[in-house]
Amino acid sequence: MAGNSMSKLRVFYNGACPVCKAGIEDQRARMARGASCAIDWIDVHQRPEAVEELDSGLEQVRERLYLKDESGHVAVGVDAFAELFQRTRGQRWLGRLLRLPGVHLLARWGYNGFARGLYRWNRWLKHW
Repeated sequence: MAGNSMSKLRVFYNGACPVCKAGIEDQRARMARGASCAIDWIDVHQRPEAVEELDSGLEQVRERLYLKDESGHVAVGVDAFAELFQRTRGQRWLGRLLRLPGVHLLARWGYNGFARGLYRWNRWLKHW
């Protein structure tokens, strides 16, 4: 698996969070319609040991989306979404938009605040 997995984009998400799970399912469907690359979708709730390759703890990965590209570069949060959007037909414009300096800063603040609140809500509801 190790030889094959590094040739693919790897997306790490928290499937125990209903909002995260729904978002990933939607993105997977969009990407399946026009995929330009192979993707490993890794639910860290089902496979917590998978986070070992990220230099982050399980709780950090549960809180934010992580993406590891084919060259080993790790993107987190808004940067991970921008990378996914950039590779999705019909969403490439959104990937470019999220990378614009002012938009990127605002999107990062907004995403980080939302992700933190969602993480706390999920913990409060004992989703894991």
